[in-house]
This record gives sequence, C-alpha cells and structure tokens, in this order.
Amino acid sequence: MTTAEAFDSWKGPVSLVTGGAGFLGSHLCDRLLAEGHAVIALDNLITGSVDNVAHLAGHERFKFFRMDVTEYLFFPGRIDFVFHFASPASPIDYLELPIQTLKVGAMGTHKTLGLARAKKAAFILASTSEVYGDPLIHPQTENYWGNVNPIGPRGVYDEAKRFAEAMTFAYHRYHGVNTKIVRIFNTYGPRMRLRDGRVVPAFIGQALQGEPLTVFGNGSQTRSFCFVSDLIDGIFRLAMSKDHGPVNIGNPREMTVRQFAELIINLTGSKSSIVCKPLPVDDPKQRRPDISKAKSLLGWEPKVPVEEGIRRTVEYFTPRINSTKAA
Repeated sequence: MTTAEAFDSWKGPVSLVTGGAGFLGSHLCDRLLAEGHAVIALDNLITGSVDNVAHLAGHERFKFFRMDVTEYLFFPGRIDFVFHFASPASPIDYLELPIQTLKVGAMGTHKTLGLARAKKAAFILASTSEVYGDPLIHPQTENYWGNVNPIGPRGVYDEAKRFAEAMTFAYHRYHGVNTKIVRIFNTYGPRMRLRDGRVVPAFIGQALQGEPLTVFGNGSQTRSFCFVSDLIDGIFRLAMSKDHGPVNIGNPREMTVRQFAELIINLTGSKSSIVCKPLPVDDPKQRRPDISKAKSLLGWEPKVPVEEGIRRTVEYFTPRINSTKAA
C-alpha cells in the first residue's frame, strides 16, 4: 500500500515530518496525531531512533519511511503540512557529521520546500537559537541578525540553519509558499539520547551514575531550558497561524550552567561534584529568548517549570541507566 492509498480517504490534514524519529520530531508526530492529522515521518536514522516512534507502529494514521531528505523526494498523495526537522542538533553530532549537517540544512531544505510548493502545503522550518551565535544583545529578539563565526567548528550548524532560513523566505517571497520559521531554544525531555552531548542528558546521566558533572569554563555562561511539551505546543500553534516567522520558542527563565548543574544534583539526590573543563570554541556566553512575539501572535508561553520538567526527564533516564548498568 502506498502512502497515497493509505491516506486518500482521510478527510483531515496530512503532515509530513522530516527527522520524524528524532527527539523533537517524534514528539511532534505525537502532537499531530493527537490533533487529528495523518502523519508521514521520514528519517535516515543517523541521529534518530525507531525506538522514539515504536509506540506508533500499527497506528492507522502514521507511516514511517527510512529516507535521506537530501535526495529526491516524491510522494503521490495529498500533503497539507511539511515540517522540516531533520538535522543533527547536538554539538557532538554536528561536529562529527559536519558535511551531513550542512547538506540537510541546504539540500534538505531545498528538497522539502520543493515538495511543499508542489503540494501547495504549508512549510514549517525548525531553525534554532544558534542563528544568533554568541549574541551581542540580550535577550535575543527575532530582529537580531546574530554574531556567528562562519568558519568556526560550530559554523556548520549555525550557517546551515541561517541558509535554511534564507531559502525558506526566498520560497515564500518568490513562489508564494506558506512558510513559517521557528527558532528553537534549548529544549529537553524524554527521548533525548543520554550521550548526545547536550547539557541536560549529560548532567542527568552523570548525576544518576554518581560521576562529576562536567561544566565548561567556569559555568557562568547562561542558558534557558524549555520542556519538550511546551516547545511542541508553540510549534503547533505557529504552524496553524497566519504568521511566517521567525518566532522564538523557548523558556525565558535564565540560569547559569553552574546553577543548572547544582539543580540537577539537588533534584536527583546525587552526591556528584562539579568539575570544570576548558570552554569549547565559540560557545555562547548568554542565551535567553525574548518571547514577546510568541505571546502576542500565538498566545503561547511555557507552562512546565524547569524543576518539574527535570523530574520527568530523570524518570525517563533512570531505568535506562539502570538497565545499562545491569548489562
């Protein structure tokens, strides 16, 4: 049975999600299905995992295809929304996969925009706060152009997303595609990979195993952490809105990395210490979203307190760490 045949009789919207087996993509699939969409998920599984969508196996409105979106895309059936979420997103991933990161930001965006244009579908780009680089204004508003080192090690991700934004707006201006851009700030929650290099799973994993929490620099750099359900709610609202973005979606509650490490230790009851290591190249000193636009246009703001979100994430990781120890 082809995708077209599977969803031909479906009267509700049909959404295609690239990176659909990833951390954010899989949660987005869940939300779309809950909202009555039929969902086509694509993923080449470089950083995604079928475990993230295993609970959807057999769902009558869900189809998964292992596919590289930098290659030719063709689907014969109706598609109403294209969500482009495919990309390595953690520092470890995009530093190990620099060419793939650039390709999915450039060629992948081109292919998925072409599909959206052909289907007359809305196109939603998952961009990132990394387009602001190491920001010179604080907090970051959508009209800030950023401070990015294009040839630094992080540039492969930063510039891939900046290019993706430029191409998305070009398709909007010159082809009339209904495009939307969400700039995603630090997000955490269940289905993150324990060793993906991002601060939340790293700290939780270290704390649960009684290892020292690794803080880079002196830990004075700031971050803002948004729980995944809040982020997905903002993305869904943007997709259903008439706005074309970019729109910041994130939690404006700001804390230093050291404060966050201390919070993790406290919430896990760990006796871990904190150790400092050299700061990575071009690591942003401050990161906090101005979400005024999301509030006014989408009626959105985060609801899950960081403490509650961390508890839920710890609950997700604890059995997985225990099973790893047992093995």
